Amino acid sequence: MNTAASPWHGHSFSVLLPIMLAGTAVLLAIALYLCSRFTRQARPRRTPFAVWRDVSLVTVAAALALYLWGCLHVFFLDDQDQSEECELQRPGGIPRLVGLRGDFIPLRLVCEASNGRDYSVIIPGYISPAIAILLPLALVCGLISAFLHHKQRTRTREKG
Repeated sequence: MNTAASPWHGHSFSVLLPIMLAGTAVLLAIALYLCSRFTRQARPRRTPFAVWRDVSLVTVAAALALYLWGCLHVFFLDDQDQSEECELQRPGGIPRLVGLRGDFIPLRLVCEASNGRDYSVIIPGYISPAIAILLPLALVCGLISAFLHHKQRTRTREKG
């Protein structure tokens, strides 16, 4: 049976595993970098743009951690377990299930009903909205950091 054509196709393990491995490595790298920013040697070099950059990285790390947390919810479940979860959490008024799909962006496991009403299961509902707030916040902080860095470099060139 071709699983790509199957209506009962959740998150693919062959995609989920590399996402989780790479995401964990990136999250650890960001965490190590941010920890290095709090050493005694790094404190005197703190500038406004560096602080905004670090705040941006903290928000990226938080969004990535939430994404990985959501991925972990489906990591150990096979398609059968995901289908059973759809059936267990089926709301009233849903006549029967016709399929399920795993979306990576936004992260969710969607149970598809015969009457067109879909619903999400397994992945906590707070994950995608929190990520949707954290990533634009990271972008704004990064832009502020870039603006302050540019402003500082311009001032330094004018003096020198």
